[in-house]
Parts: sequence; structure tokens; C-alpha cells
Amino acid sequence: MRHRLHTSVAALVAASLLLAGCGGGDEQEAPADAAPSSEPTASATSEPPDPTYWPLTGLERTGKAPKHPVIVTKVDNTSSSAPQVGLGAADLVVEELVEGGYTRLAAFYYSKVPASIGPVRSMRASDIGIVPEGATVVTSGAAPITIKRINGAGIPWITEGAAGVYRETTRSAPYNLFARLGEISQRLKAEEEPPAYLPWGTPADLPKGAKARTLTADFGAHSTSWQFQGGGYVNTDSYAAEGDQFPADSVLVLRVQVGDAGYRDPAGYPVPETKFEGKGAALLFHGGRVIRGTWTKDGLTGAIELATKGGELTVPAGKVWVELVPAVNGNVTFAK
Repeated sequence: MRHRLHTSVAALVAASLLLAGCGGGDEQEAPADAAPSSEPTASATSEPPDPTYWPLTGLERTGKAPKHPVIVTKVDNTSSSAPQVGLGAADLVVEELVEGGYTRLAAFYYSKVPASIGPVRSMRASDIGIVPEGATVVTSGAAPITIKRINGAGIPWITEGAAGVYRETTRSAPYNLFARLGEISQRLKAEEEPPAYLPWGTPADLPKGAKARTLTADFGAHSTSWQFQGGGYVNTDSYAAEGDQFPADSVLVLRVQVGDAGYRDPAGYPVPETKFEGKGAALLFHGGRVIRGTWTKDGLTGAIELATKGGELTVPAGKVWVELVPAVNGNVTFAK
């Protein structure tokens, strides 16, 4: 094959010379050993792709996005839940008010999915404003009125009876429902990548703020306290298993309005509903300091926007715990 190629090339060259001699043309071919063009190729001039970022942390991502959607798991947050399992792997956590002045957690998973998470508890209508568009909720269920509203909002959810949701035999009901998120995530497919949950930035973007190394978010019957240690925030009254606490880089406190969800729980307590829309006061704790500002959210499904008197406020990329503290009958205290 190589010999036939050389013979063909020689024949073509001879024919070209003969034609050139007969026609008297003055065009010349470039010699075979001419230097290659110095023009850069397309591959040499192409720029590297723009970086991509995790939507729930704002951190730069390497590799492709997961095929599954954001998975929000409702987790009990009373002493009966101890030890909570799986919080350490969450990208972001939102703490919300439930009946009796206690709280429940909405733990968000996307960049990493733990083997198991729990104890899994029920949804509230408040979750309509908390759960990001396209996410799936893992829950123990909800009151009929809540299920109707959650379904009406188009939020898919998974509960007991589905593969991967199980009862832990070493615990007592209702604090023994757990979920194998790794198994569940393999069955879920996302139509598109979720948008950023918070307006992300860097520590250099922040105003200086006042010193605040400790803070407490008081919801009534329950309070959550934080202490700035080793560059992050430690939940000093956490129910999480040892070594499985959520490693908060920032704590974002948003003061919210609370209404009546329209029904009572089995114990007779009226069920509150956080109105996570509109606007309110915001406190961003980062680096041992606090920045005061405001938050706005256009409707229950709107994006969270933050601002100070000086302009837009962004949250440094990292893991964030969001406290939705009632504007009335709730309180936030902090100290140097």
C-alpha cells in the first residue's frame, strides 16, 4: 500500500511538470519541504471552559453534575432524634418552626449523598417556600391538607413503602424512619441542573461587620446555638451523631413571618406555617463577624436575594445553615 502511494504521487508530479511546460503557466507549487504555516490551529487558540459551581454551596465543581435532582430530607430536631444521622454530608440545611415552638430540619443533598439519613419526619406547608424547584423530598408523610398543598405546588416526594425507606429496629417510632439516599438517588433523574440557592460570593465581598463569635436562634421551645471555632461554626447543642455534625462555614439568619397552617397536630397544637416570601431582616454570620442586612423573595418559589444599605450582599461559598427565625415570638442573640 505504502509503495503504491509513492508511485501515484510520483506520477502526479511528473504529469504536473509536463502540463506546466506545455501551458507556459507561471504559477509554481510550493516545494514539498516548505515550512509549515505559523497560523495557530483552532485547538491551540480555544479557551478553557468556564468554571461551574455547585448550586447549594457556590463552590467550584470539577466533573459533571449528578444525574439526580436535589434531595431534601425532613429530619426530626428534638432530643428524641438523637443521634441524627447523615447531617454531616448535607450541602445546606434549613431550620424551620413547627408546632409547639420546636423545629424541624430540611437537609439538602446534591454534591454528596450519604448512605443513610434520619430520623425522617413529616413535611409542612412551610416547605413549599423552602424546597428548591425540581427537588424531591424524602419524608414520613404529612397531614392530608399539607399533602394536598405540596402536590398542588408540584413538589415530588418519597415516603415509607418506597424502596430505600426503612424502619430502624433499634429505635422507637416515630423516630425510627430512615432513608438510604444513595439507593434512592440512583432512581431519580433531574431534567436540568438546579439554580443557585443563595447569592454566592467570596469573603472579600463582605462588609467588615461587627465581631460575633457566638449566636443563638430562639424559636420558642427550642433554640439552636453556634460558636465560631477553627474557621467555621459549631452547633453546641446539636443532636447529630458524633463526627456527623453539619460543618457550617456560615450561618444565615432570616427573620420570617409565621401564620396558621389551618389545622392542629395529634397533640392539639396549632401548626404554624412559615411565610418564606416577601422581605425581612437578615443576619449573616461568617468569619466570627456578623453583617446586618435584609432579604427579599418574590413569591414562594422566588430566588433569595440579600442586601445591605451599601448594596447587594452575597454569601461566601461554602456550607450554610439557614435559620428561619420567626419575626414575632422568635429571637436572635449574639456576642463577641
